Amino acid sequence: MVGMTRTLDVSRDLYTTARRYIAGGVSSDARRTAGVPLYVDRASGSRLWDVDGNVYIDYVLGQGPALLGHCPPAVVEAVTAQVARGIVYSAQHAAEARVAERLCAMVPAAERVRFNTVGSEAAHASWRLARGYTGRPKILKFEGHYHGWLDPVLYSVHPSLDDAGPQDHPRAVPGTAGQPPAADLVICPWNDAEALAGLMDEHAGQIAAVVMEPVLCNTGAIEPDPGYLKAVRELCDRHGSLLIFDEIITGFRLAPGGAQEYLGIDPDLSVFGKAMAGGMQVSALAGRAPVMDAISSGKVAHAGTFNSQPVGIAAAEATLRILDEQREEVYGTLYARGRQLMAGLREAAAKVGVPMLVDGPGPVFQTYFTDAPAVRDYRDFAATDRAMMARLHAALLDRGVNMVPRGLWFLSTAHTEADVAATVGVFEDALRSLPLG
Repeated sequence: MVGMTRTLDVSRDLYTTARRYIAGGVSSDARRTAGVPLYVDRASGSRLWDVDGNVYIDYVLGQGPALLGHCPPAVVEAVTAQVARGIVYSAQHAAEARVAERLCAMVPAAERVRFNTVGSEAAHASWRLARGYTGRPKILKFEGHYHGWLDPVLYSVHPSLDDAGPQDHPRAVPGTAGQPPAADLVICPWNDAEALAGLMDEHAGQIAAVVMEPVLCNTGAIEPDPGYLKAVRELCDRHGSLLIFDEIITGFRLAPGGAQEYLGIDPDLSVFGKAMAGGMQVSALAGRAPVMDAISSGKVAHAGTFNSQPVGIAAAEATLRILDEQREEVYGTLYARGRQLMAGLREAAAKVGVPMLVDGPGPVFQTYFTDAPAVRDYRDFAATDRAMMARLHAALLDRGVNMVPRGLWFLSTAHTEADVAATVGVFEDALRSLPLG
């Protein structure tokens, strides 16, 4: 029951076995914890049940995909029906054309689509396409932004500030041991149009694309400053560089057309994943026809056995139909619940006397231990008390509330006002349990 201390006997036994056979005992570094990781038995709506019978209100939602809640009936029905018809064809099928057509109708800057399986693939494809289309070698990315775990892109996501270099001219810091040098990669601070202009002038004629999370969700939930994206768009146009939005998290979460609709800025290329298929593994690369046609002509390679895999596409078709045809209800609920929860968490922190910033659009938001009035970029985020946030995550999990350990919260249409009220109560209790000050 939410709010009660959990037992972990079965989970602990599973973890002991897993550590013998799975490197680190978990299948993704994002699931590493200080103690026993969460072993889920089943999920439905806004809830998870673990193997020990503990129940959680879930704000992780599979790291964002379960926008309609866990196991939404329309998606379950579509997936079940498709599994009976075929799991993998390595051939074209009617549903992928329907999904591509709907995606292009929903997303402002999408004229052509190619499907992949996971976000890292689509992000990597966007970089290759930008280089192939422009004939230029360099990609400019922003400090704190994440574009997958592949070697060419895993730089300066959460670097040590001792290694990161000066604020206006950051160094490319590897994200893991074993990476090759960051060839043809330019690192820039985010939300700083002057720094971007200087770097683009410095590398004039060499930058194929400027790549960003349009709302920075892998480092807090940071929205662009007013006018910043307009300045970025103008700089890209002036220098002949493509603008790429990594919408793996923001796509379909902030609006039916993603962050580009929410913010009113059209990129040249976008990548989508997570929420587009209700939890199934589907990602997409989308963009302007002249750019995407570099794939059509065979100039730029793009392939994959599981691209447009029919079970995943069935889930995407069911999910996008709901998001498109029921948009007022879906997004009204997401924003209302998110903002209610944000207000409740702020009030709880104020009651306890904890310096906390709660910020973000609503369907996704971040809690920070800080007395700063705002967090605008990675270095602001790095100055918050992340160790205390990890302790808060553990305290919440023990009381039946699951958030992303770094303090990120995802909302779904399945979350209710009762869920919000229960979460706020648990949050206040968890804050009081921490060794603050």
